[in-house]
Amino acid sequence: MPSTANALVLFAHGARDPRWAEPFVRIQTAIRARRPGLAVELAFLELMQPSLTAAISALVSAGHRRITVAPLFMAQGGHLREDLPKLLDSMRAEHANVEFNVLPAVGDVDAILNAIADWLLGALVSK
Repeated sequence: MPSTANALVLFAHGARDPRWAEPFVRIQTAIRARRPGLAVELAFLELMQPSLTAAISALVSAGHRRITVAPLFMAQGGHLREDLPKLLDSMRAEHANVEFNVLPAVGDVDAILNAIADWLLGALVSK
């Protein structure tokens, strides 16, 4: 059992249309290909499964004791300022022996914003 193994949870909003999750599945697949031993799970705030609490509980049951949550949100709205801390407080209380780390929202990471800007500029058709 991986008593101190790291795990990564990709946390997204969720939507009614299951196709909405396809980019997140592609990110999960890419991470798993680069780090085959790393547990990488998707979790959603609403409308899709698994929930963040279900994904974390499953990882803890599998023996993971260091869990990093990566919010795949473009901005720090109410979901990240209010909902996510409440969910994590609940998980910390339920799993006191687990170390939780929360990354910034992807929209708060300069390297990601610069990559988007570079792609957009490269996508322009110049005449």
